[in-house]
Amino acid sequence: MVQGRGINSSINETGRSQADKFYKAYKDVGFDKIYVSSLKRTKESVNQFIQEGISYEQLPGLDEISWGDHEGQQFDPAMHQKYLECLESWAEGDLDVAVSGGESPKEVMARQKESIEHILSREDEQTILICSHGRAIRILVCWLLNYPLHKMDVFKHQNLCLYELTYTGSMFSVDKANDTAHLNGSLN
Repeated sequence: MVQGRGINSSINETGRSQADKFYKAYKDVGFDKIYVSSLKRTKESVNQFIQEGISYEQLPGLDEISWGDHEGQQFDPAMHQKYLECLESWAEGDLDVAVSGGESPKEVMARQKESIEHILSREDEQTILICSHGRAIRILVCWLLNYPLHKMDVFKHQNLCLYELTYTGSMFSVDKANDTAHLNGSLN
């Protein structure tokens, strides 16, 4: 089923297992705060941290891209073709393109910028965990690193992967990208 901003589903058994592995790998980091999207699957993915008493906040700006009329529909070859055409348009630099009833990358980036400004305004929060979604993460990491937005697909994503970024006060750098070592029982 196509899931985007308009589908507020829970994580499944695989997701719960991945969330548990993520928690076990990073429970000793000492996060000052957790930020999640308004979709319950992000909160469920980091719920063990929240249960430990780490403060969290939901920010709709971190929501997944809206796949519009396709959300809740079974993925079929015709829909996949429309998806591929959309990705091709984005890669060619047409970042205002959206599937019918959905959002464009520019629209996602605009709402993300509001959320990141909010997060960065919290100077007492030095080590934070942000839980978001696949396409939204690609867009977020792209513009945080000052890549042209049409290059978003160079940033790979797997469920419950880790992107570790450092903020210097003026720019971000990547320490880890799409790291899934914790899902395999090994850490780099």
